[in-house]
Amino acid sequence: MTIAASRLLEDGKVLFAGIGQPLVAAAIAKRRQAPHLTVLLEGGMIGIELLAGELPASTNEVRAAVGAQMLTTATDIFLMAQRGFFDYGFIGVAQVDRFGNVNTSIVGDPENPSVRLPGPGGANDIASMCNQVVVVTQHEPRRFVEKVDFVTSPGFLAGGTSRRDSGLLYGGPRWVVTDLALLDFEPDSRRMRVRGLQAGVTLEQVRAATGFELLVHDEIDELPPVDDAELALLRHLVNGGEAGR
Repeated sequence: MTIAASRLLEDGKVLFAGIGQPLVAAAIAKRRQAPHLTVLLEGGMIGIELLAGELPASTNEVRAAVGAQMLTTATDIFLMAQRGFFDYGFIGVAQVDRFGNVNTSIVGDPENPSVRLPGPGGANDIASMCNQVVVVTQHEPRRFVEKVDFVTSPGFLAGGTSRRDSGLLYGGPRWVVTDLALLDFEPDSRRMRVRGLQAGVTLEQVRAATGFELLVHDEIDELPPVDDAELALLRHLVNGGEAGR
């Protein structure tokens, strides 16, 4: 999933990254096809350098500021997002529905939930204001549901023009990257559809792991398998040590 997500990032763009998998994906992209990708964090660090084996565990720790071109505040970061300066935003999910709405708040009845989740952090702002949102998650029925129990971060709401009608004039989910597939959203209905399959995965496996009916693009391809160089780089970034080991 991490490498598939990293391949989507283009050079010269701006990424509002979260900690963990999104940051690793950004680091891979910067070392491969996107050396001029600008990575920033919620804590106010803009244009950070990502040190192998020392990726930050929080948006507010010292390692998150290494090599930064600018140090500002969370307020400034979200103001820039509101003004449309960020090309990409990455978010994770507990649940996602067919219109790309994301739940990271509760599972069950909102009045009496069975599980309380960590909440949005900055994910609502990312989903509302970044020009393209990339969702990264494991592909399983409990995550891919017909309707999320709570809309923590808006996707295309009820589909069609409902996002724009609500006042969210741009942005929205662009890609959903999972361990089984690459998915996007049909331009008119805004329903989730299959665009590519991870190497060795069948469309039937993707459908079986999804709790709603997926659309399927007229042309779906098998995504390139992870190559040895990509895997070595990922391990190097996460664990440190010499690249390629």
